[in-house]
Amino acid sequence: MLPPLYVLRHGETEWNRADRMQGGLDSPLTPLGRAQALAMGRALAAAGVGPQTHDALCSPQGRARDTAALALGPLGMQAQADSRLREIAMGQWAGLARSEIAARWPGPSDEGLVAFYSRAPEGEGFVALWARVGAVLAEIRRPTVIVTHGMTSRALRALAMGLALDRIGDLPGGQGIVFEIRDGVSRILPVDGLPQRDATANAAT
Repeated sequence: MLPPLYVLRHGETEWNRADRMQGGLDSPLTPLGRAQALAMGRALAAAGVGPQTHDALCSPQGRARDTAALALGPLGMQAQADSRLREIAMGQWAGLARSEIAARWPGPSDEGLVAFYSRAPEGEGFVALWARVGAVLAEIRRPTVIVTHGMTSRALRALAMGLALDRIGDLPGGQGIVFEIRDGVSRILPVDGLPQRDATANAAT
C-alpha cells in the first residue's frame, strides 16, 4: 500500500486557454493558472503538508515546475524534478489546436478520451506512460506531493487506486484541483476561492 499522495495538475496555461495541445511542449501559466497554483498550495497547507512530513516531486516541464514553486514555496518545500512525470508525448499533434487536429485527423463523434490520445501520430501511447509513472510510484516511501499533467495525473491516480490501464478515461480531470489518494481511495481537497477548470476533454494540454 502506498503512502498518502497529493496529485496536482499544473495551473492553466496560455495554450490551455487557446485549446492547444502541449504534450512535451510548453507555454506560460496564465494569471488564473498562477492563482490556481497558490490556492492549491493553501489547500495542501490546510491538510498539514510540510517538509518534515512530505516529499515533493514534479514534472521537469516549465508549467509544472512553476506550479510546484508557487504551491509549495510558501510551505517551505521544493519539488524534485523527475522526467518520468512529464506529460504524455503527443507526436505530430504537439502544438496544434484541437480544431486543427479535428480537421486533419477526424475521429468518430463519440470518441472517448483514451481513444483520442491513443491515435496521436507518433505519440507515446499509454503503455509507455503507465510504465514510467509506475516506476515513480514504486520508489515512493513517504507521503508525497506530485505536480504533473493531465494524462500523467490520471495514470498515477489509476495505479495508486489499483485500477487497470483501461480505467484512465473514467477518472476526473481539471485544473486548480488537489486529489488525495489514501489507502487506494481518491478524494478532492477543498480549494478556496477559484473556479476549477474541468479539462476532461482536453487533458494533455
